[in-house]
Amino acid sequence: MRRDVMSEDNQNGRLDPAAEKIRRRRSIAIGLTLGFMVLAFYIATFVRLGSNAANGML
Repeated sequence: MRRDVMSEDNQNGRLDPAAEKIRRRRSIAIGLTLGFMVLAFYIATFVRLGSNAANGML
């Protein structure tokens, strides 16, 4: 873990409130990015297959 995120006087491994807030925002941003990528790949696949997928299932 980066030294600037951990407080110097806290030896039990807990982050200070500012660092916890930064970590939470970063986690939310990563989650939203991952969700957007999954959705984008799903839509791109659906658009590329188009009517071919419907014709193949019949």
